Amino acid sequence: MIISELAEATQPSPVLTSIKNTAIDFFCGAGGLTYGLREAGINVTTGFDIDTDCEYAYEQNNPGSKFIEQNISELKAQQVSDLYPPDNYKILVGCAPCQSFSKYTRKNKSAKDQKWELVRSFADLIQEIKPDVVSMENVPELASHQVYNEFLLKLHESQYSISASIVFCPDYGIPQQRERLVLFASRLGPISIIPPEYHSENYPTVRSAIGNLEALRAGDESPKDRFHKSSKLAPINLRRIRASKAGGSWRDWPIDLRADCHRSKSGATYPSVYGRMEWDKPSPTITTQYFGFGNGRFGHPDQDRAISLREGAILQSFPHDYIFTAPNQNVSFATIGKMIGNAVPPKLGEVVGKTIMNHLKQFTSSQTTVTIPENANSTNF
Repeated sequence: MIISELAEATQPSPVLTSIKNTAIDFFCGAGGLTYGLREAGINVTTGFDIDTDCEYAYEQNNPGSKFIEQNISELKAQQVSDLYPPDNYKILVGCAPCQSFSKYTRKNKSAKDQKWELVRSFADLIQEIKPDVVSMENVPELASHQVYNEFLLKLHESQYSISASIVFCPDYGIPQQRERLVLFASRLGPISIIPPEYHSENYPTVRSAIGNLEALRAGDESPKDRFHKSSKLAPINLRRIRASKAGGSWRDWPIDLRADCHRSKSGATYPSVYGRMEWDKPSPTITTQYFGFGNGRFGHPDQDRAISLREGAILQSFPHDYIFTAPNQNVSFATIGKMIGNAVPPKLGEVVGKTIMNHLKQFTSSQTTVTIPENANSTNF
C-alpha cells in the first residue's frame, strides 16, 4: 500500500484506551514491539521494515496495524507526519538492526556492516517529525559508539527529556537472560522506565515457559503446531547432545566427540556452544540461529535436540499462538529464526508501552483531550 493512501485509509487499530495516541514502529520486523505496545494500550497504526518476510506475521498478529516496506533511510519526514491524526499524542518507536553493535561484529574487524547509519536516519526523522514521545531499543554495546552520542545530542537539541537504562529481561517477566538498552525521550517532560516486576527469586524459567510443550525428536514437527519443529541432527551431533549436561558444554564430552576447533587454543574460549539449557533458569539470549544445537547453548534441557522454533519464540515472550508464516508457506528455520531472534520481545514492548502510557496520563485531562503543557520543553539530559 502506498503511504499516501494509507494515511487516508488506515483506521485505528482495535486497542482500547482513553488516551488519544498514535504510534509508528520503525524496523518493526515480525511485530514483537508492536504487539507489546498494543497490549499496553498504545494505538500502533503502522510498522516500517524492508524485510517483506515479516509482513504476514506483522499484520496477522496485529490486526489493524499496517506493514509498509520501506527503507527508513529513504523515508521523508512528511510521509510519516501525515500518518498521525490531529489531536493525538504522537509516538515513534524503533529498534534499528543491532548486528552492527554486537560483540561479534565488534571483534570481527572485516565486517563492513553499515546498518549503524540507520540510527542516524532515525535521529534525523525524529528531529523533523518531533513526536511527543520516542523510544528506542537496542543492544547495550550501542552506548559505546559515537553514533549513540550523536543520537542523544540530536534529541537534546530538539528539546527532549531523555532517560536510558540497561534492562535485564527476566526483571520484566521474560524467561531469557537478555540485556537490552532501552531509551525514552519526551517533549512533555521527564520520563523513565517502570520499575521491575520480577526479582531473582521469582524469575520465569525455561521450565515455566516451555516445560509443558509436546516432546519431539530431532527433525520432528508437531502435528498440532507446525512451528513446534526442531532441526535435524547429524549422527555425530546426536551423540554429542546425548553426552551433554544441562548447563554444561562440549568440555563434558569424551575426547573423541570434540571438534578439532575445540581442541585449539582459540576454540577453548567458546564453552557455551553445543550446550543444553537449564530447566530452572532463564534461557540464554535467543539469537537468529537458536534452532541449531551447535550455535550456542540451545540444546533442549533433556530432549536430544535443539529447541524448536516455537520454543524459541516463547522464550522471546511471543504468545503460544503467534503465527509467523501463511498456511501455504514453508516453515523455514532460517527465515523464522531471523524473525524471532531479531524481534523485540513482546513483553519488553509491553513494558515500553506501559511506561509511555503512565507518562501520557500525567498530561491527559479527564475528557481525554490532548493538552501539551506550556513548559513541555524541559529537558533532563
